[in-house]
Amino acid sequence: MKLLEGKTALITGASRGIGKAIAHKFALHGADIAITNIAEDEEFEAAIAEIKALGVKVKGYVSNAASFADSARIATEVLNDFGRLDILVNNAGITKDTLLMRMSEEQWDSVIAVNLKSVFNLTKAVLQIMLKQKSGSIINMSSVVGVSGNAGQSNYSASKAGIIGFTKSVAKELGSRNIRCNAIAPGFIITEMTEKLPPDIKNEWINKIPLKRGGTPDDVADTALFLASDLSSYITGQTIQVCGGMLT
Repeated sequence: MKLLEGKTALITGASRGIGKAIAHKFALHGADIAITNIAEDEEFEAAIAEIKALGVKVKGYVSNAASFADSARIATEVLNDFGRLDILVNNAGITKDTLLMRMSEEQWDSVIAVNLKSVFNLTKAVLQIMLKQKSGSIINMSSVVGVSGNAGQSNYSASKAGIIGFTKSVAKELGSRNIRCNAIAPGFIITEMTEKLPPDIKNEWINKIPLKRGGTPDDVADTALFLASDLSSYITGQTIQVCGGMLT
């Protein structure tokens, strides 16, 4: 059974890792896919080709999610190219980790802009489309550190905590219009980035997790699929922690 047949999804930052896994999962369930990336590089082109091979309509858009004007442009282009927009996944994000005493203003501002302002930008951009359709599912990628905080990540933690508050507010504003808004808070997920960590650091993280393993991008993608589909039609304003019980 394909859960997203006839729907169109826009996923930001989808050239690798969690974003790419979500795009694949949605395509396998019948959704047409629009993905964005900050640059038109080989990784982005490869992701588009892989999704296209799954038999759905797919198009890539180069854009800066931290730009309000760029986000509005992308929403308009996606509507023109696909005719509708049912699902938005705000996944674009960066880290610039350091202790607060060493953190520069640029490190703070850039993380807040890419991680948090982008969620405002894209959600605002797709709002009129979803309001006219009288339906939509918005999924915002937060993090367990947005719930618990983490030393050396005050900028990242603040951006991800802000996403949770934004998600709750949007859910209350748009619920009566049949538009749902939820967040996912991944924990320690094995991606290209975390694979580069020293084995002792990875083992230290895994030992804190009741399920005794790191998560996979597919673990997060499965949760996104649930929130995007009608299986979650009575769920909005929630943050689902995909962390193997780490925050339990």
